[in-house]
Amino acid sequence: MKKRNKYLNIALIAIIFLLLLAANNGLDSYKIRILNLCAIYTVLGLSMNLINGFTGLFSLGHAGFIAVGAYTSALLTMSEKVKTQNFFMEPLISPLNHISMSLLPSLIIAGLVSAGIAFLIGAPALRLKGDYLAIATLGFAEIIRIVLNNAQSLTNGALGLRGIPHKTNLYWTFGIAIVTIIIIVSLINSSYGRALKAIREDEIAAESMGINLFKHKTIAFVTGAFFAGVGGGLLGNLLGTIDPNMFKFVLTFNILLIVVIGGMGSVTGTVISAFIVTILGECLRFLDMEKQFNFGFLSFQGIPGLRMVVFSVLLMIIVLFFRTGIMGTKELTWKSIFRFSNKKPLEEGRE
Repeated sequence: MKKRNKYLNIALIAIIFLLLLAANNGLDSYKIRILNLCAIYTVLGLSMNLINGFTGLFSLGHAGFIAVGAYTSALLTMSEKVKTQNFFMEPLISPLNHISMSLLPSLIIAGLVSAGIAFLIGAPALRLKGDYLAIATLGFAEIIRIVLNNAQSLTNGALGLRGIPHKTNLYWTFGIAIVTIIIIVSLINSSYGRALKAIREDEIAAESMGINLFKHKTIAFVTGAFFAGVGGGLLGNLLGTIDPNMFKFVLTFNILLIVVIGGMGSVTGTVISAFIVTILGECLRFLDMEKQFNFGFLSFQGIPGLRMVVFSVLLMIIVLFFRTGIMGTKELTWKSIFRFSNKKPLEEGRE
């Protein structure tokens, strides 16, 4: 069974890359950009789900880790000439002003820097629980944004960074998304993953069974921050320009929306939700335009921010009627797919 699943997984990955090849040659730049965003939000959603869904921590500081990753990767990939053009008010500190590297090492370093900051934040914050942890992590994310806004010689302050090389493409984003899925699934299915789920269900019971709460919470927090940094690096290289205002609480809300809609504690749900939310967000972009819309009996005036109102209503509906999200804590596996396909003809025959 395991051998068959392994071959099926390899075949699925091969099919995905064949589809990416077709999409890269057949779709326009706008649609390719949306697909890239889908894959990036998959990475960001999985990184947050590991912390909030699988471990049960109420963390709201994800935008800070994404920002650190985006700035780190951008500074490492930009050429020396572009850095000089950006930092005209105050020169970039050495040795960053002379460093320029390819995308992959910059993403790894971006993830490590985010993970290092998460480790420093986690030392005091992870001793808190529930709402107190949420307030603390939200505060740390805001501190990171304020630092980015004022560290002129490191981040170019409120001006942000322009001219970031567009090294992100479909193969990079989907390749890293697949690697993230494999690593997160492997972690969740390991003894550490079972310990994280035990902490989520009942911390007191988990501790009484010998699970080191602080150690396992830190592992989840740091690992989630690492992938958030990698996703932030991909996002910065895709957009080509970043500034501190991009990394407000709204970004954390968007990632949380993906996690809640997909299912807190479901990798499959997060992947499905990332695609749904990202594509729906682009389809509803017209709502932010200041003009009159008429849909038969329904007429309303579009205003900036109306799209986020729709998303907020969607989140409220899911919380009220689908409390566990699309997948809950379930996963879409080959076993469940074959069971469903074998069961359906039997049911039709009985009818």
